[in-house]
Amino acid sequence: MSWVAALLYAPLLAAGVAAVWRRPVLALYAFVVGLALHNVVVALLYAGGVRGAPLTAIQAWKEALLATALAAVAFRARGLPFRPGRADVLALAFAGVVLAYAVVPQSWLGGAATPEGIVLSVRHALLPVLAYLLGRSLALGAEELRRLGAAVLATAGAVAAIGIVEVYAVPLDWWRDSGIAGWYRDQLGFEYRGLSGLPENFVFNTGDEQRPLRRLLSTFLSPLGTAFMLAVALLLVAARPTRRTLALAPLLVAALLLTHTRGAFLALTGGLVVLAAVRRDWRVAVAAPAFLALSVAFVSVFPAIGPETRFTPEEIEVQRQIREERGPAVHDPLDLQEPSVQSHLMSLREGFETVAEQPQGYGLGNAGATASRTGAPLRAGESNYAELGVETGVLGLALFVVWNLLLFVALARVGRRDVVAAWLAAALATVLALAVQTDAYGVPWLAYCVWGLCGAAAVAPRAEAPAAEAAPRRRLARLRSSSPGSVET
Repeated sequence: MSWVAALLYAPLLAAGVAAVWRRPVLALYAFVVGLALHNVVVALLYAGGVRGAPLTAIQAWKEALLATALAAVAFRARGLPFRPGRADVLALAFAGVVLAYAVVPQSWLGGAATPEGIVLSVRHALLPVLAYLLGRSLALGAEELRRLGAAVLATAGAVAAIGIVEVYAVPLDWWRDSGIAGWYRDQLGFEYRGLSGLPENFVFNTGDEQRPLRRLLSTFLSPLGTAFMLAVALLLVAARPTRRTLALAPLLVAALLLTHTRGAFLALTGGLVVLAAVRRDWRVAVAAPAFLALSVAFVSVFPAIGPETRFTPEEIEVQRQIREERGPAVHDPLDLQEPSVQSHLMSLREGFETVAEQPQGYGLGNAGATASRTGAPLRAGESNYAELGVETGVLGLALFVVWNLLLFVALARVGRRDVVAAWLAAALATVLALAVQTDAYGVPWLAYCVWGLCGAAAVAPRAEAPAAEAAPRRRLARLRSSSPGSVET
């Protein structure tokens, strides 16, 4: 079954590669739509009997399209297709540090990563850089960027609608029996304890073992991944509040709230503040505290209105063990003593303490999901920044942070006169805030789409002037250039 599926998949991938080679911007559209569907499709393929190397090859469609698009723009430009700026130099310097750490022997740094872990970590760290460089290379016009924004909204609407149906109509037993737990365990290498092999964040544990609540998963099979994508889409709605986008907003907000991802609620509030500052728009400034109040109210009432489910007897035993280890659940959205909040804070503190103890880092593959998947000692988790510091040292962490700050500044400058750039400045700020307490760019949709679109929008869009206006402008330019007092500046 596995090799049959791979053989059927091969001509589809070949067609996609050919299309992207002819028109590299199609890769961005493929990422926006395809990565929103990737997890559920691949997991269902696993459940249907597609396993091992063939499934790994199928999962690599995104890397294949990214490599094809980069090769296409470099081939046509006969080199680097844009003049490097400061942000570009820092992105390339960060990539250089990552590659250097990939070849430094682990024994020199005290790391214990496997070769597989090093390869996975290189991919994890470089994907935002490569997606950014692709965006920079495409030199898209304003109209193309608007079409990509429309694709983001349409995809987010579908993700939200599917998620709302899923959380209320698909019982947790269906996920338990689907075989998807095997995909997490055997294909990806993640061991989950408390929910029959499924990720524990499929449910919200209220502390009542007889009454856990479902969290919206949608096609990402993750409340976090879904929440992050919907937050980016809602920022676009706020940036372009047209009749169509505003009609979509209630669906997106409802789905986002049902993910019960408090980090995303806070980050989106901050993103709205950034968007209001960039666009100098009081309406967005009002939307930020309004959404924060709505999210706090929702979290407070979620135990009373959330979709209920049940633990199995075996899961109840595991939940009791976890409760003994972590303490009882406390349901208060403003209580910093809640075990979930304390776990995040403790992991963040321990990660940065590890960076401080060894500022040169431990090498790639020693932190985050990569270490968990490959059996290396976990030096840091939760935060992208702590993970980067542990794996590439203070130098790699500093290059990543400064690169993204310069990218944000560039987007904010363009965003004063371009709504798409303003949206992406706010989206980048939101993702960078999320990265403080989670592996944000470990969500492929963010790594490919946000950084790819940010790279494309970081320069002033080339708005196409109407033909009626273009001719008089050309005549005026010729007159100025031929006048005796003209000086080239």
